[in-house]
Amino acid sequence: MPSFAFRGGPVLTLDAKGRITVPARWRDVLMSTVQGQMVVAKNASGCLTLYPRPVWDTFEAELVRLPMKYEGWRRMYIGSATEVEIDAASRVLLPPELRAWAGLEREVVFMGVGDKFELWDKARYEAAEALTIASGLPEELQNQVAG
Repeated sequence: MPSFAFRGGPVLTLDAKGRITVPARWRDVLMSTVQGQMVVAKNASGCLTLYPRPVWDTFEAELVRLPMKYEGWRRMYIGSATEVEIDAASRVLLPPELRAWAGLEREVVFMGVGDKFELWDKARYEAAEALTIASGLPEELQNQVAG
């Protein structure tokens, strides 16, 4: 499986059909390594996660092996998963039910977070980030990052 390291990202605009343009800095690597094959699914944080297909396949295999007590989580992730593809215009069509669930209407934070992407409604992301900051920097990170 290819190794990915996606970081940061822009605020983009959904078009009228619910498509979002994959930033050029990632599009080329996604086209050359996974032929634009992606999976989008719900994220417990209230956003959507966009996975390169091999990353999703690994995640799904891990979910399937979880004990039955995690059936609700397995259902949330696998049940919401939708295969998508980067089109010729570098866009991904996000299913309407997933857009509605994540509150994606216009401005979307397209954020690389390691081997996948998070797609956040801009206002929802800013609120979540404010809560994270208000909770204080965890002790484990205090010596790792500038406060």
